[in-house]
Amino acid sequence: MFYPKLALCLVALPLLAALSYQSEIAQWREKREARLQHDGGWLTVAGLFWLHEGQNVFGSAARSDVVLPAGPARAGIFELHNGKVTVKMDGAAREVRADTDDVVNVGRLHLYVIKRSDKIGIRLKDPESPYVRAFHGIEYYPAREEYKLTAQFVADPKKIPITNILGQTEPEDSPGYVVFRLNGKEYRLRPVYDDPNSKDLFFIFKDQTAGKETYGAGRFLDTDPPKDGKVVLDFNKAYNPPCAFTPYATCPLPPPENRLAVRLEAGEKTYGH
Repeated sequence: MFYPKLALCLVALPLLAALSYQSEIAQWREKREARLQHDGGWLTVAGLFWLHEGQNVFGSAARSDVVLPAGPARAGIFELHNGKVTVKMDGAAREVRADTDDVVNVGRLHLYVIKRSDKIGIRLKDPESPYVRAFHGIEYYPAREEYKLTAQFVADPKKIPITNILGQTEPEDSPGYVVFRLNGKEYRLRPVYDDPNSKDLFFIFKDQTAGKETYGAGRFLDTDPPKDGKVVLDFNKAYNPPCAFTPYATCPLPPPENRLAVRLEAGEKTYGH
C-alpha cells in the first residue's frame, strides 16, 4: 500500500536537516563577525608597542614610547623592571599583569600588557580603530555538510613546538591527534590547547588553498573535547587568524604536521587589512 504522506515526510526530512545546518552556519558567521567588531574584538587592535627596561611614557605626544591616537599628550608611565610592569597614572601606581584582563584605560582606549617569550609589550585597543571602520565583512566558501567530518581521536599527549609570526617558538601542550578521511584519503591534524583552563581543542592548520583563496599563513578551527574517541571537525567553521584583520597581532603558525596536502574549500576565505 502506498502512503503519500509518509513518502512526503521521507523527502522533506533531509531537506529540513540541510536547511537547519545552513541556518546554523549562518548564525555562526553572524556571531563571528559581531565578535570581531565588538569593543575589545580583534578589529579594535590598533597598536603594539614593545617596552624597554625602565620607564616607558604613554600618551598622544609623538615623542611618547607608546603613542596613543587620542587622550592627553602624557597620560602616564609604564615601568618595566625584571619582567614586571607597573603603571603610574593620575598619581597612583599599580602592577599590570601580562596576558590577563588587567586593563589600563585612557578615555576610550584600552591598554593591555602582553608577554611573548622574552618580549613584553603594550597592546592598544581602540573601538574607533580604522580596522573597525574599514571592515567590509568576510567572504566564505558555500557551507557544505561534506566538510563536517567525524575524526578518530588518538591520545598521544606531548608538548609540540609552535612558532609565531615574530619567529618565537614555544612548547605547547597537545593531547593527541585526530585522523579523518576526505575524498578517499586519510589525513591527520594535531591540536593544542588555546586556553590552559579549557579542554576544547584548537587546530592551527594550513591547506592547499592557503595563499590563494584563503589566508596565506593558515587558518584556525575550534572543536569540543574528544567524546567516545571521536572529534567533530567542521571545516565550514574554519576561520582566519587575528593577523588577517590587524597587523598588531602575534599569531601562531601551523606546525609541520598540520600542513595538509589537500584543498579544504570550506570556511573563511582570505581577508585583507
